[in-house]
Amino acid sequence: MPPPASGPLAEPPPDGGWGWAVVLASFISIGFSYAFPKAITVYFKDIQVIFDASYSQIAWISSIMLAVMYAAAAGLRAALTRLSHYALTFTHPDHCKQLTCVGHLMCSLVPGPISSILVNTYGCRPIVMLGGCLTSIGLISASFCNSVVQLYICIGVIGGLGLAFNLQPALTMVGKYFLKNRPIANGLAMTGSPVFLSTLAPLNQYLFNQFGWRGSFLILGGLVLNCCVAGSLMRPLGPPPGKIKKSEEIAVITTTTKEKRTAWETVNKYLDLSLFKHRGFLIYLSGNIIMFLGFFAPIVFLTAYAKDMGVDEYSAAFLLSILAFVDMFARPSMGLLANSRWVRPRIQYFFSFAVLFNGVCHILCPLVESYTGLVVYAMFFGFAFGMVSSVLFETLMDLVGPQRFSSAVGLTTIMECCPVLIGPPLAGKLVDVTKNYKYMYFCCGVVVILASIWLFIGNFINYRLLDRERKAAEMYKRTETEDPDKAPGQKEADGEAQNEKRDEPMQQETNI
Repeated sequence: MPPPASGPLAEPPPDGGWGWAVVLASFISIGFSYAFPKAITVYFKDIQVIFDASYSQIAWISSIMLAVMYAAAAGLRAALTRLSHYALTFTHPDHCKQLTCVGHLMCSLVPGPISSILVNTYGCRPIVMLGGCLTSIGLISASFCNSVVQLYICIGVIGGLGLAFNLQPALTMVGKYFLKNRPIANGLAMTGSPVFLSTLAPLNQYLFNQFGWRGSFLILGGLVLNCCVAGSLMRPLGPPPGKIKKSEEIAVITTTTKEKRTAWETVNKYLDLSLFKHRGFLIYLSGNIIMFLGFFAPIVFLTAYAKDMGVDEYSAAFLLSILAFVDMFARPSMGLLANSRWVRPRIQYFFSFAVLFNGVCHILCPLVESYTGLVVYAMFFGFAFGMVSSVLFETLMDLVGPQRFSSAVGLTTIMECCPVLIGPPLAGKLVDVTKNYKYMYFCCGVVVILASIWLFIGNFINYRLLDRERKAAEMYKRTETEDPDKAPGQKEADGEAQNEKRDEPMQQETNI
């Protein structure tokens, strides 16, 4: 495997100290990033009536917000600009509607690699503070919207872009401050999502009843500025990225003054594209792409499903609080379990089982006939969601290592953008056609179960190949040590290197 693009760590992770303040900051940033797209679903039923929209149209709000947060290719900005120009030339409403939908898709393909590049260039602290300001601007602007399309832009694009700048730096900073206790730290940081969701869901319902949806978005725009406070706590380790970049540029200029970078080298400087040759990364990525097609739709439509069954609005919103409350305890507890000596060596299997548990919950949801059954479903769904979330990024870091993690997150979000974007609207379209939420939940469960089966099979093959490669390396090492012409100092150095490799078995991944 080629060395990480960012080189060796400048400082070893302290595994504590100020790192716990960074965990608190990540707790706030991740809480807002993951809870907001789910918590605003409380408004969907009423906004649907106010703007006379369909289920699939209203689902685009959260879908675009999640997709922009998960991101994709920045190079499609030009296509979006050209598409907007063409949209003005059409007068037929069907043409405009089609171009608007494609335009939203293009908008969602912007911030992922931008976030990775900005984090690698300027560090995590300023990017998180910028994200808090952008999200606030999007929500405050949404309070003045007069159509669903305007909500797509303000909440989906601007708000999602701000959340993208909050999410990735928070995940990156935890990985830089922790190594031994990284699963526990990640579990605590990811607990921010259920804590904020359990608080924001009933708060949103209260704000809607008191101030209406416009006043609610205005208040939430001020509340999200707390992300700027969280960003100020993310103190960088070692010298700032700008100084490192300048010193590297000076070294390059002095050694290769006439050498010019190719386009591939320029892109690879910011995003480690060699990860697409990484076997474990490709298995993880393909499984997640399948999973995210049916991962978010059950949450997006949970309150609407309850209201459709005749449940009152506060009880429907309380389902999200129940889900989040169980999720709140599932994440750190599952993080501790993932850090145990029984699970940590085979953490990819644990992740596959968590995905399977999610799919089973969704398949059983259509059997529910009362509010009590929805409460039971919300509890099991919260636990399953917490299992996945506690190890979602830990498994990725286990595969690629902390040095390549920032690039891996950026590339992962590029590929995951499309299923995150089209999943909820497709589920809403299914509800529009069948006039029943049960078929939608069943289909989501089937998709997630298929993803878990793919991950189980891929990880089984990957672990077998890793063991085979490790044995071959040990046998080759044994033949080298038996060589009498080899220097004793070289033997000791090779032995120490071999011991270091055994400590991190998943990072021995070979290229395809």
